[in-house]
Amino acid sequence: MNGRITTADGLFAVEYWTVSYISGPLLVAERVGEVGYDELVDVVTPAGETRRGQVLEVEDDRMVVQVLGGTQGLNRPGTSVRPRGEVAKMAVGQNLLGRILDGSGDPIDGGPPLSPDDYRDVNGEPLNPYARAHPEDFIETGVSAIDGLNTLVRGQKLPIFSGFGLPAMELAAQIAEGARVPGDDEGFVVVFAAIGVTQREAAFFRRRFAGSAALERSVLFLNLADDPTIERLLTPRAALTVAEHLAWEEGRHVLVILADVTNYCEALREVSAARREIPGRRGYPGYMYTDLASLFERAGRVRGRPGSVTQLMILSMPDDDVTHPIPDLTGYITEGQIVLSRELDRRGIYPPIDVLPSLSRLMNEGIGEGKTREDHRAVADQLYASLSRGKELRRLVSIVGEGALSDDDRRYLAFADRFEERLVGQGARRRSIEETLDLSWELLADFPESELKRIKPEIIERYRPS
Repeated sequence: MNGRITTADGLFAVEYWTVSYISGPLLVAERVGEVGYDELVDVVTPAGETRRGQVLEVEDDRMVVQVLGGTQGLNRPGTSVRPRGEVAKMAVGQNLLGRILDGSGDPIDGGPPLSPDDYRDVNGEPLNPYARAHPEDFIETGVSAIDGLNTLVRGQKLPIFSGFGLPAMELAAQIAEGARVPGDDEGFVVVFAAIGVTQREAAFFRRRFAGSAALERSVLFLNLADDPTIERLLTPRAALTVAEHLAWEEGRHVLVILADVTNYCEALREVSAARREIPGRRGYPGYMYTDLASLFERAGRVRGRPGSVTQLMILSMPDDDVTHPIPDLTGYITEGQIVLSRELDRRGIYPPIDVLPSLSRLMNEGIGEGKTREDHRAVADQLYASLSRGKELRRLVSIVGEGALSDDDRRYLAFADRFEERLVGQGARRRSIEETLDLSWELLADFPESELKRIKPEIIERYRPS
């Protein structure tokens, strides 16, 4: 049975009482009229409560709706669906800076209602590849292992691969506090989307942001683990919609931090199972690659526009398995990865960034004279070479013992320890790129000039400590 009702604004709307199937966060309604894909609907419960929903699929006269408030308390004869004739939109504008929002974009900080400049479709619009400018210019995160050896570039997509239990969330908050674009602090903002986090983690982010000046230049989205599953799929899209407006309309440099993408993918798998879709690898939907790309490819720079959107996403690897579908597919879309090490974490080194398997494919575009410093590339190459040899010697020592090493070998072995303890293990303090490079030269000072084969003699003469 279908009917027509009058809405609060005096318009007519069709209400469908033809719900035939309810499972998980989804419901199916039959014999529907003109309803569009991604259209918003109101789901009216048997108790008269209204919940927001979104159309996932339309086939002939049948529609599949994802209910953002969950389907608990719904039944087939007592539930109706009322299309709203519009797609999901997110409030955007400068007034969102300093606000804390839930996963749907509603304020939860006790402040006044949002007064946005506009409302935009959360799905955004893909950037024209021809209009894209090549990512360049350095973003200083304040973390030496990233700035010095795996540099983040404005417009880049760079994931942080972490194991469960490693301090990835703490690192994300530290970067949100300390990141900046040198020479343009006023134009730099952070949009932080916490996806599927626990109450403890949400309280940590609230406390961390409120206790520093970071909140004044940030928009914080908090989607909790006990929030409806569907909201987890909406949170990163709402955050990216806010970021795109700040970048393309306001000319700001926006760093979007998504934590944790694994929780997003688990929600995607749950919805796919509820839709009875044929599963792909490890039960994840076959379109997960396309879905992740629709998020990550919203980063970049546009020719002729001053703003930029840079993405840094936290990704927890089940069983520390880098071949798991989530990190595996992410690696095909993004431009490198930062890898956290459980072994460094056990040794009390924070942040526990494993430098050798980490990579920033756009590093060369954002470093050098006029961007960081002229010695940056050469110093990074020398650090990589020396650390690699030191780690090889560690494995050798575990077999033959340290007594079999030459003096040169002992020097490299000691360098690897000092590098991890001093340069990587900087703790919670922030370092500028100049401090990072100066510390790198201090660590290399024990090597004779003949061993610094990756650095030109004139650079050694100019920067090496006496």
